[in-house]
Amino acid sequence: MPQFFLNKRLIILLVSIIVLVALIGFSLRERSKLTWPEQFVKDTTGWVQSLVSRPAQYVAGFFENLQDLQNTYDENKELKSRVEKIASLEAEVQELKKDNKELRDVLDEKKTLRDLEPMPATVIGRNPDRWHEMIIINKGKLDGIKKNMAVVTATGLIGKVKNVTQFSSTVQLLSAMDPKNRISAVIQGETEVYGFVQGFDDKQKMLLVKAIPSGAKVEKGQTVITSGMGGVFPKGLMIGKVEEVKPDQYGLNQTALVKPGADFYDIENVMVIKRLMTSPEESVMKSGKEEDL
Repeated sequence: MPQFFLNKRLIILLVSIIVLVALIGFSLRERSKLTWPEQFVKDTTGWVQSLVSRPAQYVAGFFENLQDLQNTYDENKELKSRVEKIASLEAEVQELKKDNKELRDVLDEKKTLRDLEPMPATVIGRNPDRWHEMIIINKGKLDGIKKNMAVVTATGLIGKVKNVTQFSSTVQLLSAMDPKNRISAVIQGETEVYGFVQGFDDKQKMLLVKAIPSGAKVEKGQTVITSGMGGVFPKGLMIGKVEEVKPDQYGLNQTALVKPGADFYDIENVMVIKRLMTSPEESVMKSGKEEDL
């Protein structure tokens, strides 16, 4: 009797294995329709998943929206502070303009050293042997160009008009090795420091600002502009930024190495600056002619 039950259990196990294998094979084959137990299991599983996923997505979306609102609030706060600063700056500029106009009216001055008239021009020629010294532009006497007018690009001063013909002009660059090529400049800061742009360091590609007083405080990064005191260049034209300051060979003054704002190597379009206010040299010449008359 025990042997019979033992064989019976073995038979049931074998039958179960066969049925299981048959069901697995049946479920793996390609079918156009699922059986109703499979459909029931899949439908039930899908319903449970949707029941769980919807609240989870809602909660996740809620916290994401809160984060977006916080970010929007912070950005809005920063933008408001910027707008307030811009408004205050605009008000300050308007006030300064008003004060400037009133002062000029009191002094009866209609023109200043900053009054200028720009004239666009294009580079039409450049000698490879004197690449860093001269350029030729397509504007001349017929366009109102005169000798010694300042020439700039969008990023800074590049030189002055050296020679003029009827239809073109030759511009001497600041990088030219000409000891006579000297420009009165001012280094901007809490206290303005004056000097002269005279010379170009070809190795470091830096302009040399000389005759800076030994006691003057000049630091790296300060802006150098034309002072307007030389009678040729208008005031306020960008020259470059101070990179290094060192004493001259005699130790009486300082020399600043200035990185030019303009690129002397690649020049295509320029602006010739016509100074509207009469220069000191022109004033002397005019007064001399009037006396001769």
